[in-house]
Amino acid sequence: MLLRREGWSVNRKRVRRLYRLQGLQLRMRVRRRKHMYLHRGAVPIATSTHERWSKGFVHDALFDGRAFRVLTVVDQYSRQSPVLEPAFAHSGRSVAEALERMVAKFGAPAWITWITAPSLCPRRLRSGRGNAA
Repeated sequence: MLLRREGWSVNRKRVRRLYRLQGLQLRMRVRRRKHMYLHRGAVPIATSTHERWSKGFVHDALFDGRAFRVLTVVDQYSRQSPVLEPAFAHSGRSVAEALERMVAKFGAPAWITWITAPSLCPRRLRSGRGNAA
């Protein structure tokens, strides 16, 4: 930052090389540890309908290039999909509303499994705030 203020054109690699040439000590960046997920054992198999649901998103695009996503919820016992909710942008609120409609229609399942969806975190889903991006 100080070199840039004085008008030098520098980047990270050049600064590191200059530090090494002068014998100066480099401040090393502390890398974050990757947390290992706990193994929670085998997933119990569903023994009746509406006992365990899996939900996630399916992506696709229209002919004009606009992308859309479909919220899919699958009953693990019957392999039926009680909800397919397409939208150009899903928010935590829209996902929560779709799940509430399902619970009102079929009753609450014992478990809901979230299939990896990087755009919606459980905090957003619980609060119903924010758009999925």
